[in-house]
Amino acid sequence: MAESMDDYKKELDASFEKLAEGDVMSGKVADEEQVENNMAWARLRELYDSKESINVKIGGMVNGGLIAYVENVRGFIPASQISLDYVENLDEWLGKNLTVRVITCDPHKNKLVLSAKAILKDAQRKEREEKLAQVQTGMVYDGKVESIQPYGAFIDLGDGISALLHISQISEKRLKTPGEVLKVGQDVKVKVIGVKEGKISVSIKALNAVDPEAEAEEAVELPEAAPITTSLGDLLKNIKL
Repeated sequence: MAESMDDYKKELDASFEKLAEGDVMSGKVADEEQVENNMAWARLRELYDSKESINVKIGGMVNGGLIAYVENVRGFIPASQISLDYVENLDEWLGKNLTVRVITCDPHKNKLVLSAKAILKDAQRKEREEKLAQVQTGMVYDGKVESIQPYGAFIDLGDGISALLHISQISEKRLKTPGEVLKVGQDVKVKVIGVKEGKISVSIKALNAVDPEAEAEEAVELPEAAPITTSLGDLLKNIKL
């Protein structure tokens, strides 16, 4: 028995070569059903390797999941792999079509496991990456405190994007814990101060920082000084003798 999918591939390829040459296996020619089964698992292996999405119709239900057939092979979709959300009623899925991916392919154990969740998670990840690409340093967001940690708080910026508000970026005064000024669910305005490797850092303090250019523009202009003269007449005209 093959120890891995690579070993199985070698065995399967060897079997096809023998069949093509008309060789006899264990004294008998492999029957048509076995050949079709081998070809079906070969196709399933290709789907597994390529992570290709396929459409299946839910044909049954068992304890803990759903049943669908791919290449006439019985596949199992665990309840945890049906959706991103918890699925309580499996009956609702009977007879419906579902886009899935092969996540387990073991012909020796006749085990085929399918997942719709894997595809949904990839789509969710791609969408998040696209949204992250739009976040730039200097942007200001109206966010909401998601959770509070000893080192800071995580802020929900909307569209499924979270950012870290480090404790040192919460207030001008030194805080022992973020909970001194923040609470879960609180609305906060924050400024993006860093975006690196998909992680966003934000600050409340940065909103109060003075922009040097803006400071220069708002500088108070002094009134023009009165003209200075050295005329003797100007010096003596207001003197009374």
